[in-house]
Amino acid sequence: MAKHSFLSGDVIVVATKNGGKVKEFAHALQKLGKTTESLLDYPDIPDIIEDGLTFADNARIKAKTTGDALGIPVLADDSGLRVGLLNGEPGVYSARYAGEGAADSDNNAKLLQELERICGESSEPALEMLADGSRLLSKAQFVCALALYDPASGQFLEAEGTVDGFITDRAHGSGGFGYDPLFWLPAINRGMAELSKDEKQEISHRGDALRRLLPLLEQS
Repeated sequence: MAKHSFLSGDVIVVATKNGGKVKEFAHALQKLGKTTESLLDYPDIPDIIEDGLTFADNARIKAKTTGDALGIPVLADDSGLRVGLLNGEPGVYSARYAGEGAADSDNNAKLLQELERICGESSEPALEMLADGSRLLSKAQFVCALALYDPASGQFLEAEGTVDGFITDRAHGSGGFGYDPLFWLPAINRGMAELSKDEKQEISHRGDALRRLLPLLEQS
């Protein structure tokens, strides 16, 4: 494989239609001097069936399906939330926790409903009260698996990142997307949705995965 084949060209295609993810990838990849495109720029690409058992499985599926269709290297991620009290759910079903086509607000509402039900059935007190009176309901972890696929060689570069925190019973901040408003970061005493783009890049699971992937890109 030719050196730097994964970095050839000025454009990196990210296999997602999630506008929030596109903005985060564009912000991170601009440091490489690359322009980010997504499936929003290629509406003829058919819907991808994400039937993998793990985040890594789904990332590979999305990267390979899109890369083979376009004939160029494609970066894909699969990410989601693992919640302790829910035995790791919603996991790979994070984006459709409340059903196919569910909005972020629907998924957040279901998450709180499930946690409130479990907490209501338990005799144990809430983990902790925050200064604003909100409660920490459960330990949680965001996970991001990245797969960069080169159709010319059939090879993948892969990395995974995580960030640990808690789910709160009310939203903090209006930024981010997905479950960000409910995800509390005890190390900095702030919510994920309260962070700027640069702050989130430093802390988030996606930022962690990208930092692990970039050295592999430079070595490829």
